Amino acid sequence: MDRQQEFVLRTIEERDVRFVRLWFTDVVGSLKSVALAPAEVEGAFEEGLGFDGSSIEGLARVFESDMLAQPDPSTFQILPWRGETEATSRMFCDILTPDGEPSAADPRNVLKRNLAKAADMGFTCYTHPEIEFYLLKSQQPGPDGAPVPVDEGGYFDHVPGGVAQDFRRTAVTMLESVGISVEFSHHEAGPGQNEIDLRYADALQTADNIMTFRTVIKEVALQQGTYATFMPKPFTAHPGSGMHTHFSLFEGDTNAFYEAGAEFQLSETARQFIAGILKHAPEFTAVTNQFVNSYKRLWGGGEAPSYLSWGHNNRSALVRVPLYKPGKGQSARVEYRGIDAAANPYLAYAVLLGAGLKGIEEGYQLPAAAEDDIWSLSSAERRAMGHDPLPASLHDAIRTMEDSELMPQILGEQVFEHFLRNKRAEWQDYRLQVTPYELQRNLAIL
Repeated sequence: MDRQQEFVLRTIEERDVRFVRLWFTDVVGSLKSVALAPAEVEGAFEEGLGFDGSSIEGLARVFESDMLAQPDPSTFQILPWRGETEATSRMFCDILTPDGEPSAADPRNVLKRNLAKAADMGFTCYTHPEIEFYLLKSQQPGPDGAPVPVDEGGYFDHVPGGVAQDFRRTAVTMLESVGISVEFSHHEAGPGQNEIDLRYADALQTADNIMTFRTVIKEVALQQGTYATFMPKPFTAHPGSGMHTHFSLFEGDTNAFYEAGAEFQLSETARQFIAGILKHAPEFTAVTNQFVNSYKRLWGGGEAPSYLSWGHNNRSALVRVPLYKPGKGQSARVEYRGIDAAANPYLAYAVLLGAGLKGIEEGYQLPAAAEDDIWSLSSAERRAMGHDPLPASLHDAIRTMEDSELMPQILGEQVFEHFLRNKRAEWQDYRLQVTPYELQRNLAIL
């Protein structure tokens, strides 16, 4: 037994932890949880916890359903919202096959496998997400059928006595108590919309943190009598919720994206990484924007990026290179602005990293930076400048992903197939729906 496992067992005893929740995700990023009695934790470390993988979306087929959840002791945390009496903790799990091999269908393993490839190339990947969400008065819609936000605040607004202000303070305190460092938080542009930015961490830890973050946000909202949603576009007239993520690759202690004196201080490695992301973005958009509603955000304006482009400090670009600060070469990074707040973070980070590494491997050439506001250009101007559109719907994104050679390599054939199967089913369900829009538009006149 290693030191981390011993620490977990000792803490469970000293803190009188009554329940140990083992967490993992399915292929679309829904959090799964099973509660373990403290006496069973040592056995779970040694042998894993058996469960029926065929009942979890994308994990296993019926005829190979036996799976093992192996808790990762480095992710052990007490859950503060459960209170001090009958303390509850959690650990993330790696999913194994019965013979103890990592499951090819485990999203966490997909990211670990791509991080291992980066390590083989000499890189460590760090990420920093900016996570947006809406705070609503209730899960139930208002009289007009639309959600009801908790306030009418806007970007960076300070609302005296505001619900969102108290909410953010409580949420940030709770996040810090489970080991998630927060950089800053503020009101976003939409009414009831908030953003909380997590500090840089390695990509696997960040993905774990995002799964915990969503749970914390929803728990705090429920405690305060409100409802939090990470739905990409809950309002027609207000901005969607994204998860802009900053990426940087390090070689040892050196930022591989920084080169003094180069254009925008960007190294050739950084330029090839961006080129890889831009080339393959249409192929992985189904992963970073996985719901029917995601495309209402991508194509609904409000600073959502819809075209393949990159720029220096250009917030209309899909990939943004933030402003360089003199003497801060170690902070050189690129920001991908396309990801939804509702994406599966393990798969989203895997496809972005995998596409960027492909650009480095193949020496992709980066096109010229976009200096204009891309939304203000005409379609002809965008075409002439090479700013091709991202997929316009989940159906388009599925078709583009199906034709990709790189995505099965990054995700593995099993995740690739299960993910597409799930998304095809969602599109088919949506396609058959008669929406309120159609009834309001057509019923009285046709």
